[in-house]
Amino acid sequence: MNRLLFSADEVDASGKVTLRDGRFVHVRDVLGAILGDTIRVGLLGGSRYEAELCEMEADFCVLRLGKEQEPLPVPRIDLLLALPRPKCLKRLWPQLAAIGVRRLFIVNAEKVEKNYWGSHLLDPGEYGPLIVEGLAQAGDTRWPEIRIVRRLKPLVEDELRTAYPDRCKLVAHPPRVDAPTETLRFASADSVLLAIGPEGGWSAYELAMFEANGFQRLGIGERTLRSDTACIALIAVVNKMLSGGTP
Repeated sequence: MNRLLFSADEVDASGKVTLRDGRFVHVRDVLGAILGDTIRVGLLGGSRYEAELCEMEADFCVLRLGKEQEPLPVPRIDLLLALPRPKCLKRLWPQLAAIGVRRLFIVNAEKVEKNYWGSHLLDPGEYGPLIVEGLAQAGDTRWPEIRIVRRLKPLVEDELRTAYPDRCKLVAHPPRVDAPTETLRFASADSVLLAIGPEGGWSAYELAMFEANGFQRLGIGERTLRSDTACIALIAVVNKMLSGGTP
């Protein structure tokens, strides 16, 4: 982990945090820290800090919060993701937190298996630690907004259609090999909604619905990718475009 993260209730009145779990083991064994060392930490949902290691014992350590650091930029990508296989979803939770998404909509689609919706990985108690893992890797503290929506059509037509300018709504679909990414241009303050389907792709009906509601297609070649690979690749492409580059 590149930044130790903790919750507000772990900080005492004097601005100290006592660690006894895997974070303590990381300080002791991975960082090899000694008294007086500075360690990067962060408050989940809050600020990032430099902290001083002020006490080290056999089974715990104490950090004193110090200088507040600049936050990472707010992610500019919102992801609408058709629910993937549970094993794939488990891999995706930390990756999405690490690469940075502002909002995540997990939705149903025609080619999503019904039994996926019984996965325990849709429970905040299960995916929460995976989100923290990804944030710690990236050095961020900002928890993405997560919504799980079973009905795709009302979400797209009643909410998302007017929530983003048409230029900022993209739908990815594997068979599209001639997507005009060179024509996509974003304003400096734009945030983009990116819709990624199941590994079998969006249905023809779903694609028509997206396009009727202002979504433009985005493709990255002829290969059909697993959901976790496609998400990271497509987010990287869109981030590059948002920064003014070409994919």
